Amino acid sequence: MKSLQRTLFISLIVIFLTPIYHGAEIIGGHEVKPHSRPYMASIQCKHKGHYKHWCGGVLIRNGWVLTAAHCKRECKGHVQVVLGAHNLSKNEKSQQKIQVKKLHPHPKFTMETPDNDIMLLQLSSEAKINKYVKVLNLPKVKDKDVKPGTRCVVAGWGRTSSTNLSDTLQEVMLYVIDRKMCNSKQYYNHKPEVTKDMICASDRKGKADACEGDSGGPLICHNQYKGIVSYGPSKPNAKMPGIYTFISKKYLDWIEETIGVKTSNMTAEDLYFE
Repeated sequence: MKSLQRTLFISLIVIFLTPIYHGAEIIGGHEVKPHSRPYMASIQCKHKGHYKHWCGGVLIRNGWVLTAAHCKRECKGHVQVVLGAHNLSKNEKSQQKIQVKKLHPHPKFTMETPDNDIMLLQLSSEAKINKYVKVLNLPKVKDKDVKPGTRCVVAGWGRTSSTNLSDTLQEVMLYVIDRKMCNSKQYYNHKPEVTKDMICASDRKGKADACEGDSGGPLICHNQYKGIVSYGPSKPNAKMPGIYTFISKKYLDWIEETIGVKTSNMTAEDLYFE
């Protein structure tokens, strides 16, 4: 019985975490002002000879993009990052397409839980910083939590409803939910466990949310980069809020170790706020 329960749980995790081509759904949101979020990255996987949007990400250094570890799943082909984009269906002059040299998923990530759902992408060449492409600052204060009720924004490309597709960058406003409440029987009931390294957020009504293809995109709270889209239901659900990887001290230390430079020592040219 325990083996069967484990199999069913893993199956649910896979269903929730699997990105879908052109399935970056921002439900109940709106289109952003073009190029108003110059740190956004479209992570694209080569499929049948063509690159298709797979996940979102954030440019945190000229040669590095931060995203979710589960985005690595099922992308067996080459991976590229598109920076400076607003409309992915157009060949905009502002776009920079750069091959990914190496994927660095967190070493303790598995597909069984949302724990450690964070990954660094090392680019084959550095991005050219301009008004369309900029890096986003990582949290300056390690482990400074996001209080329940805080209003945050999530951005991503793709569906604006179950049938209406959009290739333009969308965003939606969400509110942080207390972890204890998110773990209660009325919500996830500890399946999965929402830990101190995660943030729980929703629109409170179950009408707006980020979904599968938005995975890896940023959760911005008070103009600060605080989380990464990680886990959630296939459709907005008030009792199943989105779960985000909290960019905590644990992960900032890992990022510093992987990149090989302390994030706190980055210069103003390396980091960027909106």
